[in-house]
Amino acid sequence: MDNWSKLSAALPALNLGQSAGKLAKGFSSSVQATRERLGNIPVEDITELPQEYKDLERRVDALRNAHLSMLKIMQVYATAYDYPTQIQESLSELSTSISHSVTAFAAANLKGTNLPVPNVTAQTPQQPKTLPHAIGRAAASAALAIGPNERLGKALKEFAVAYEKIGDARLNQDDAILENFVAPWQATLSNSIAIAVKARQAVRNSRLELDSAKQSLKNANPSRQEQARLDVENAEDDLVQKTEVAISMMKAVLDNVSYSITFLSNLHRI
Repeated sequence: MDNWSKLSAALPALNLGQSAGKLAKGFSSSVQATRERLGNIPVEDITELPQEYKDLERRVDALRNAHLSMLKIMQVYATAYDYPTQIQESLSELSTSISHSVTAFAAANLKGTNLPVPNVTAQTPQQPKTLPHAIGRAAASAALAIGPNERLGKALKEFAVAYEKIGDARLNQDDAILENFVAPWQATLSNSIAIAVKARQAVRNSRLELDSAKQSLKNANPSRQEQARLDVENAEDDLVQKTEVAISMMKAVLDNVSYSITFLSNLHRI
C-alpha cells in the first residue's frame, strides 16, 4: 500500500511532455481504480457523485438493458424464423441460380462461334420463406395432384390461396416491426445510449483522476504541495464539467423514448 502511495505521489513530479503527462494521468487513474477494487481506498476517500447523476445512471442502464433484451429477440423478424425447411430449399435455389448464371454466361460468350451454344437454364423465382407460404405451396401442389375438378382439389386450392394471403400478411407484419421498432431501437442503442455511456465513462475517468490527485496531495512533500493542490482543483473543475455534460446526455436519452411508446401503443394494429 505504501508503495502504491509513493508511486502515485511521484508521478506528477516527473518532467513530462503533454502526451507523456496524459499517459501518467491514465496510469494514476488505473492505479486508483485497482486500489479501489482491492478495497485499499477508504470509502470516505472516494468522491461521491451527485444523487441526480446516480439516479439517471440507473434509469439509463435500465433503458439500455431493455433495448438489449428486446432486440435480442426481435431481430428474429429479419429471418425465416418459422420455416424449418429453409436451408434445404435455399440450397436448391442457390444451385438453380448458379446453373442459370453459368449457362447464361456460356451462351453469351459462345454466341457467334463454331461451338454449340447451351440452352440457358430457367431461373426459378425465389419463394417467400414463411411457413404459411410453404403450406400454401404444398396445398397448391396437392390440389394439382388430386385434380382441380375434384371436391378435395377445389378445397385445397382455396386453402392454398388463403394461406398465401396469411403469408403475405406475415411478411407485412415483419417489415413493419423491423422498420418501426427494430431499426429505431437499434439506432438509439448505437447512437444516443452509446454516447451517454461514453460520457459516463468520461465521468468515471475524471473522478478517478480527481481521487488520484487527492491521494497525491496527501503524500506530496512540501515543495510539491502547491502544485498538487492546483492539480486537485483542476481535476475538480473537470469532474464538474463532465458530470454536467453526462447528466444532460442521459436526460436527453430518457426524454427521447416517445417513438417506442407510440409503436408499442399501436402494436395491435400491425
